[in-house]
Amino acid sequence: MKSAPTQTREVWKRFIVFEGIDGTGTTTQRNLLSETLKGRSIPFHSTAEPTDSEIGRLIRRVLAGDVRVGPETLAYLYAADRNEHLYGSRGIREHLDSGEFVICDRYIFSSLAYQGCTCGPELPARLNQSFPLPSLLIYFDLPPERAISRISGRGAPDLFERGEFLSEVSRAYEGILERFDAQGMEILRVDGSRSIPEVAEDIRRAVLS
Repeated sequence: MKSAPTQTREVWKRFIVFEGIDGTGTTTQRNLLSETLKGRSIPFHSTAEPTDSEIGRLIRRVLAGDVRVGPETLAYLYAADRNEHLYGSRGIREHLDSGEFVICDRYIFSSLAYQGCTCGPELPARLNQSFPLPSLLIYFDLPPERAISRISGRGAPDLFERGEFLSEVSRAYEGILERFDAQGMEILRVDGSRSIPEVAEDIRRAVLS
């Protein structure tokens, strides 16, 4: 079944999003980019989804298996958390309006990929259709088996950290990137299997060039 068509939407400048399946290194690279911007005295705000709000904490409990909800309910929770993340007090819009860069670990593309694989693509596409796009999407490309190898050292996996499922999500991401091509944002694909410094340098050049 095909996803709903992607419509051209607003692109927010200085909004940078890191995406990829679990285990690709998005959090590590977000922290390194934050250090780079701080070292250059460039104002920025670093954040992630799910957020630390009440809704975000509930999502994390679902992912940890502490709370059980249906996949459609989880898709709604992600959208609600995202709406507040964007437009709430001290949200992304406010930071961008103050002239800061915003670096976000996961955004609408995660919902389209992960929730698209659990409850079908139509609901996540509808819930996220009005949200703006980042000016730069950095996608971390890594074979699912390599990602699982990295995740295995973290402790108990969460709801989505399973090899077969991550393979499905990886394939979903490919379709999503294709649909969002030429939508006004820059898409940078990085090889997540390379060394951390090599990946960080590619990201630094993309952000600061």
